[in-house]
Amino acid sequence: MHMDKLIIDKYQPVIGLEVHCQLATLSKIFTPDSTEFGQLPNTNVSVITLAHPGTLPLLNKKVVEYAVKMGLAVGSTISRNNFFDRKNYFYPDLPKGYQTTQDKAPICIGGAVKIKLKNGEVKNIRLNRIHMEDDAGKNLHLAEETDTLVDYNRAGVPLIEIVSEPDIRTSEEAYAFLGEIRKLVRYLEICDGNLEEGSMRCDANISVMLKGASEYGKKVEVKNMNSLRNVQRAIEHEIERQIELVEKGEAIFSETRQFDATTGDTHGMRAKEELNDYRYFPEPDLQPLRISDQWLADIKSTLPALPAELYEKFTNQYGLPEYDANVLTDTKEIALYFDELCTHTQNYKAASNWVMGAVKSHLNELTLHIHQFPIKPVALAQLIALIDSGKVSNTVATQNIFPEMLKGTGKLPLQIAESMNLIQESDTSSLQLWIDEALAANPAKVAEYKGGKTGILSMFMGDIMKKSKGKADPKVTTELLKKAIENLN
Repeated sequence: MHMDKLIIDKYQPVIGLEVHCQLATLSKIFTPDSTEFGQLPNTNVSVITLAHPGTLPLLNKKVVEYAVKMGLAVGSTISRNNFFDRKNYFYPDLPKGYQTTQDKAPICIGGAVKIKLKNGEVKNIRLNRIHMEDDAGKNLHLAEETDTLVDYNRAGVPLIEIVSEPDIRTSEEAYAFLGEIRKLVRYLEICDGNLEEGSMRCDANISVMLKGASEYGKKVEVKNMNSLRNVQRAIEHEIERQIELVEKGEAIFSETRQFDATTGDTHGMRAKEELNDYRYFPEPDLQPLRISDQWLADIKSTLPALPAELYEKFTNQYGLPEYDANVLTDTKEIALYFDELCTHTQNYKAASNWVMGAVKSHLNELTLHIHQFPIKPVALAQLIALIDSGKVSNTVATQNIFPEMLKGTGKLPLQIAESMNLIQESDTSSLQLWIDEALAANPAKVAEYKGGKTGILSMFMGDIMKKSKGKADPKVTTELLKKAIENLN
């Protein structure tokens, strides 16, 4: 579907996202059953998960802590008095016949997420709420089978649902918002943010209206998007589909649609349920939950440095370009490694180049976590100091010393450089000897250089490097070489 840009530009999309994050607790929200992913179907279950008569839920304290952490990270107001509600609907993957959620009293109210767009624009996306709830099981439809199989391992796994206000206006903003949420939950270590495995899921509410109109259009909910890029694709397709309907004078139905990643299309699943269908009422089996000043203060004290804070530090205190700061704060572990590295060196830009370049490419190549990286920040700082002092060149450091350090022998960069005979020669008397030899061997080339062919300098440098077996300090040698040629008659 490719629509005329002029037609698209007449309309203003309005988008709100609902993001479900599975919390990384070891047990479920109301039972001690394991939350481990990838177990055999129906093994992480108990009589409570399966809602046997007479069983009672008991709230997992960690779930509350994790929800509060997220609320604090986005500037929400934390509700001190909480209670749960039953959301009634009947579906095979819901053993209780209702979901335990927070309808009237969400744990986090308001807040906002700051996003940065490709053109450098910064925008605040307001949040409506964040609430706690339990997940449903999973219906499995096997190929060639007519039956539906149900796996209840996921039933009762704790979730927080993050609901944005309809402040998002483009698919790029939605992509940035979701990326920011994923980064935050990973920094807080409350969810692994894995969309592919479904531990983070996103539904998008999308409507379109003519620019300048005062009333929003009919909204459609799109589900089943399992990557940041697919969220962007689904929204782009849905915006065009709705504009096309409006242009034809056809009505938009308020419905739930599913995104198909292979075709890039959305198709209708069911008419949108109205809220009263769910017959919400307070959960009688769980006591109200009060969050005390002390508990809130304790949770606040465990908050790590967040991406925005580190970005600020890297650009202001370390003077890094915005690009570097963005790359380095993308994952918490890399950001903290770099931050520690900067306590051992003041050449912050070199530190950034090493981490973004050699360090990250080694980790990616071997799919390693930074915790498994054999070079400690203090050792990498010594390598940077070795280059800055002119003892070794950047090339030698990258190609010879760094690979040796990766072997994890614990040898210091200087020891490696000395044992491999890599220390650059900056002693002017030795350098002068090689320079004089190179010039004496090529009088014709000296004349050409003096005649204006300055590119010949690199030929002399190559010759000197050969004579010194690559150990001549390029900076010092270049200066001496220029002087030596000028002094020749």
